[in-house]
Amino acid sequence: MSTFLDGVRFSVLDRSRTREGEDPAQALRATVRLAQEVEALGYHRFWVSEHHGVPGVAGSAPTVLAAAVAAATSAVRVGTGGVMLPNHRPLVVAEQFGVLEALFPGRIDMGVGRSVGFTDGVRRALGRDKDDADRFGEQLAELLGWFTGEQTAHPRVHARPAEGLRVPPFVLATGEGAGIAAAAGLPLVIGDLRGRERLLTAVDTYRAAFRPSPWAAEPYVVVAGTVAVAATEAEARRLLVPEAWSLAHSRTLGVFPPLAPPERIEGLPMTEKQRGFYEAGLGGHVHGTEEQVAEALERAVKETGAQEVMVTTSTYDRAALSESYRRLARAVGLTPRDA
Repeated sequence: MSTFLDGVRFSVLDRSRTREGEDPAQALRATVRLAQEVEALGYHRFWVSEHHGVPGVAGSAPTVLAAAVAAATSAVRVGTGGVMLPNHRPLVVAEQFGVLEALFPGRIDMGVGRSVGFTDGVRRALGRDKDDADRFGEQLAELLGWFTGEQTAHPRVHARPAEGLRVPPFVLATGEGAGIAAAAGLPLVIGDLRGRERLLTAVDTYRAAFRPSPWAAEPYVVVAGTVAVAATEAEARRLLVPEAWSLAHSRTLGVFPPLAPPERIEGLPMTEKQRGFYEAGLGGHVHGTEEQVAEALERAVKETGAQEVMVTTSTYDRAALSESYRRLARAVGLTPRDA
């Protein structure tokens, strides 16, 4: 393998996906176990996500889950990918991350995004609507101000214990958020690796517009995407089947189901529309043997100039998922922490 990937960090984002026949508690506990596994393998960060009212996804309270992950680990950085800021008051978010940083100093990351609820019903339950995402830049500035003590929206109010602490902030973006990250002078987390042209445009925009800040002196890019590694390319592609079907199911039936075993999915009758979404869900991801994946990631890093890759893979077979992360760690030359 080329040494081009030397110095590039590799991290993991887990969405606490449930499997058929499994309850949410099992999925959440599995997320904590996976964090322990990837910590031992030498990954840099382990992040958890925020989803509300989504069948098949157990992770609805990322700061709570991050606390459990941080308590079960000792070296890997722990954070959120991300807290969806339009769903929360910035003061409350600052307080939560302040508590995390106070409990686990030097290990907490604060990844925030601008998405709102999955459906109209969820948005109403959260007391939000789609337009709230347009205030993300304003909310982000307030959030950072709670840590520095410079927020002006609420005079004489202070975030405890957040004020004075340094919790590294990251902005999650699918494109338009890149400009907000650049203006705020924050690291950017952007995906996915499949839409390479759009990804490169957003990264170029971010770097060109970046303004140094107390949080980051220069641009920092984390590219996110699905990576599946197995003994053969066919086996790696099969790891993608459960998530591809869940996406096809959600886009045609409106429900995001738990992950199902690939052998059952491959025998399912699908409508033409479902088949189209399913095949699209399988396409473009980085997958294959260790050598194939290392080459593909080397190209992605060279094209984007990314300093870090965040892997977001989901599949039905947890043992196969763990093996994929082990193979990926070998492929990119991570140093095990348990060595």
